[in-house]
Amino acid sequence: MHSAAGGSGAILCQIAKLRGATVIGAVSSEAKAAIARDAGADHVVIYTKADFASEARRLTDGQGVDVVYDAVGLETYEGSMRALRRRGCLALYGEASGLVPPLDVRMLVMRGSLYLTRTGLDSYTATREEYAERVSDLFGWMAEGKLRCPVFKTYGLDEAAEAHIAIESRGTT
Repeated sequence: MHSAAGGSGAILCQIAKLRGATVIGAVSSEAKAAIARDAGADHVVIYTKADFASEARRLTDGQGVDVVYDAVGLETYEGSMRALRRRGCLALYGEASGLVPPLDVRMLVMRGSLYLTRTGLDSYTATREEYAERVSDLFGWMAEGKLRCPVFKTYGLDEAAEAHIAIESRGTT
């Protein structure tokens, strides 16, 4: 789980744990490692000190992980693919560091018949029923105390530029 201390990443860590997963979180600092652990990450890799793909493989006895959730994009997608097991799935859901360039799809078979998806919320909430199911799960877990969504900081509308700078500089959690 890249960005395991970020808003979406920390929520995804918690949901993965609710679903029974072992979570390896990737973060940039010790402070963010603590947040990722608090969100349920079983293992945390500080990618400024260690290679995420190598650590993911080490933690899985060389097999690789089933899935990588990647909101970073350009800077991480190749390492994300190296971290995957045979027939693993790379789920890209953001481009914080930039767009992933066009890929030679033969690379997927050369790395073990990998799956690659670029998700978008609108594809998972396309019908009223899908939307209601997602909202019911999310808010149900929150009401039961199984999912926490801490607020890093509240910005006024007049501080929108400051909020964007903080997000882009990875200064938020």
